[in-house]
Amino acid sequence: MKQLLSILAMILVLSASTSLQAQENSDNSKQKVALALSCGGARGITHIGVIRELEKQGYEINSIAGTSMGALVGGIYASGNLDAYEEWLCSLSIMEMLNLVDFTISTQGIIKADKVLKEIQKFIPDQKIENLPIKFVAITTDLKKGEEVVISEGSLFEAIRSSISIPLVFTPVSKNDTLYVDGGVLNPVPTNRVFRQKGDILIAVDVNSNIQNQYPIPHNPEWGYPEQLLSGKLYGSQKNQSNSNSANRKQKMGYLNLTGETLSLMISQISKLTLDINPPDILIEVSRHTSGMFDFYKATELIEIGKKVTIESLAKFKKPIY
Repeated sequence: MKQLLSILAMILVLSASTSLQAQENSDNSKQKVALALSCGGARGITHIGVIRELEKQGYEINSIAGTSMGALVGGIYASGNLDAYEEWLCSLSIMEMLNLVDFTISTQGIIKADKVLKEIQKFIPDQKIENLPIKFVAITTDLKKGEEVVISEGSLFEAIRSSISIPLVFTPVSKNDTLYVDGGVLNPVPTNRVFRQKGDILIAVDVNSNIQNQYPIPHNPEWGYPEQLLSGKLYGSQKNQSNSNSANRKQKMGYLNLTGETLSLMISQISKLTLDINPPDILIEVSRHTSGMFDFYKATELIEIGKKVTIESLAKFKKPIY
């Protein structure tokens, strides 16, 4: 009887060992990815869809470098909290989202951006970058020295706040006798800053690509108020422009839309040069015409677009070359 029990025990041990070995081999067979996520304001929400699709298709993201919105999405993913962030972002009503915009009277910017990060910290605790389960760096710009800064340690949310400081929109971060502004000023797609390891592939996501918009977002009547706010139609003499013809409406822009469109065009050109110098193995492009830089209320639609463009890009990568 004892011999029988011993044999059964050995069989169970061998079975468990084989199962663990198979699981380990399965995990090791996943293609490792070094991921570079670009700036781009609200269009950076598509990074969430990209990450979701990469995971779905069996890719394993081992390291991330992010600029601006790419730093926010990448940093939250690296901390293991993307599910909570996506759920929160997509659940916000129009008014809840607008209430998170902390306007300020300042010569350096019109939004502080502290309110939204404090709200996120209510359900995603701050962490040290060096302790994150996935290697991560955030890109920002030292305005006084005119130099790119790669943040690889310290507070995750301080790094994100420094990286998202869009000039003339979000107030810069003042620290150590200098001012930090958006990393996209010097490095909008940080393919040269992501940690690499043997056997990985480099995937870059550029949400400022000057390509045709393949996935126009259908208009939602609920977006009326924020769209009017961004276009400046709620102020002064512009109140009566809502009935003007389409051509005239396109020529009229509010402060935020004008700033966003100008920065988008500039960053699009810098991104192209950056990617020419440091090309990735796979480039996932999102048209800069997909949405405005401040259309955060289109989160659900932008995430879906991120999934679609990723499917297309991965299909091209996997296609055999004869």
